[in-house]
Amino acid sequence: MPAAQPTIAEHTRHVLELLGEDSKREGLVKTPARYENALRFITSGYHKNLKDLVNGALFHVHCDEMVIIKDIEFFSTCEHHLLPFFGKMHIAYLPKDKVIGLSKIPRIVDMFARRLQLQERLTQQVAEAIEEVISPRGVGVLCEAQHFCMMMRGVEKQSSSTVTSTMLGSFRSRKATRDEFLSLVRARN
Repeated sequence: MPAAQPTIAEHTRHVLELLGEDSKREGLVKTPARYENALRFITSGYHKNLKDLVNGALFHVHCDEMVIIKDIEFFSTCEHHLLPFFGKMHIAYLPKDKVIGLSKIPRIVDMFARRLQLQERLTQQVAEAIEEVISPRGVGVLCEAQHFCMMMRGVEKQSSSTVTSTMLGSFRSRKATRDEFLSLVRARN
């Protein structure tokens, strides 16, 4: 019978010791298990798929105007340093013959954000997922984030942010559509 694989908690206990900590210290005794639970939650997007997430919440409707959901908060983990990055995503699409339930779009963001990520890939994956699900005339995604790998280490710049965008279909081919989206995202209530 093969030996049982060590758990994330057991590896974490070893990492704490390599850092010079006493893993049996009162404040750290339960930390490895808590860390494993937290890590499993923040990477839970690996265990979700688009079809189950959307769950048929697609509606045939005659609508050819832009649909925008702004300020979708997200938290993710940088795959290079395993440190958090967080921000907001703004998503728009031009329906062709169907729309998606509004709550599904933030769920799509979370599905991809809850994986080890790069902001550039996250932005692209969200846009492509929406395109795959509803086949709109176009999709625009703008992502603004702050990265702890830049804030806590390296250059240590707390006020910097990174902006990425993905424009598909009409958002890529028509400047007026892209400009309308960006203008509406910048408009504050």
